[in-house]
Amino acid sequence: MGGPVGGREMTARHVLSALEVKSAGPGKHCDGAGLWVFKNDSRHGKWVFRYVLFGRRREMGLGSIADVSLKQARDAASQWRTLVAEGKDPIKERADLANAADRSDTSLRAVALEAFEARKAELKGDGLAGRWFSPLELHVLPKLGKTPVEEIDQRDIKDVLAPLWHTKADTARKALNRIGIVLRHAAAMGLSVDLQATEKAQALLGKTRHVVTHIESVPWRDVPDFYASLDEPSITHLALRLLILTAGTRSKPLRFLRADDIEGGVWNIAGDDMKGRKGKTPDFTVPLSPEALRIIDLAKPFERDGFLFPSVRKGVISDETMSRLMERRGMAARPHGFRSSFRTWFDEATDYSFELKEACLAHSVGTSVSRSYIRTDNIEKRREIMDRWAEHVGNFTACSKSINDRGLCTKRSLSNVASKQVVDFRVSEIGKAA
Repeated sequence: MGGPVGGREMTARHVLSALEVKSAGPGKHCDGAGLWVFKNDSRHGKWVFRYVLFGRRREMGLGSIADVSLKQARDAASQWRTLVAEGKDPIKERADLANAADRSDTSLRAVALEAFEARKAELKGDGLAGRWFSPLELHVLPKLGKTPVEEIDQRDIKDVLAPLWHTKADTARKALNRIGIVLRHAAAMGLSVDLQATEKAQALLGKTRHVVTHIESVPWRDVPDFYASLDEPSITHLALRLLILTAGTRSKPLRFLRADDIEGGVWNIAGDDMKGRKGKTPDFTVPLSPEALRIIDLAKPFERDGFLFPSVRKGVISDETMSRLMERRGMAARPHGFRSSFRTWFDEATDYSFELKEACLAHSVGTSVSRSYIRTDNIEKRREIMDRWAEHVGNFTACSKSINDRGLCTKRSLSNVASKQVVDFRVSEIGKAA
């Protein structure tokens, strides 16, 4: 199976004395049974253990002669010689011991942080926003963070997620997903973990009673009335108007909009600013209606550091700025809901194809194979749709339309607004809500 190299090296042992090791000249000197000293000169050298395992000759360093005595080198060679006789590779065994020492902290928190670090390249902004790690940080690690990952089983996972399972199902689902990723990372580290623990925990938790509630939206027939009420030349009003006109573009790309992102009446959004995995999400183009371009022109005087919608202090307006405006007006709907308003208008008021509707919302349709054959972004067809949507948004059926001295459409009466969510848009109250 294996053993030291043959000849004198195999048959003899303890050939050298400590004095001979010290005084030996440059070269390779055998102490027997696979132990050698390689001398660079009369003062410097190192210990080497030679062995053959499964027909393959290997050399394993045991340290310098300055740090390791002859007796220590013989003891070490004897230890590794025993492993060779058992069919084990000393070099691999030593590496495994070193790795085990390096990962002495195998708590769930330590492994979770290592797993997070390994995935940062796949996360937008290297995961600095915290959304990937937060389900673990907030709901799992406070209870299980100090537990060795090898000791965690389905009952532990079930107990920590049970309080969320029927009340915050989406959060619990994300936490369960993250635990599974951490366990797979632990397995890759060579730790003995149960890779089916999350599936078993889900079986123990059972089916969630949580009823999914979607983000509230303004009915599409009432969008013109709400749009008209945004008659202040403020950053928040202009941003919300543009959000509506661009079919409910997601908050992040709109908040970080730069004037040079717009070219030829088209807003070019980089894939990294879109929803989706880093490096896997394509760029997206939004054809802009004349009304959308007018709103952008009105926002340009506010431009700072290249951003059209800067915050009061630094950076851009926050993710909550537009939501707070609607909340202060007593509305249940939120800005993201305008995507639903647009999609419902699309279904009920137009006859465009399903694929085109989804393309306007930057949704992928079909399989990866079928999408690979698509060589067009249907920009002109989508421009026609965005123009029609802008015409609808500008059709203030419940009020008379005019242009005030700030270039904004205003409304004089809201007596016909029938939405339970759009509660009160009296002009006298708009200044308070902005």
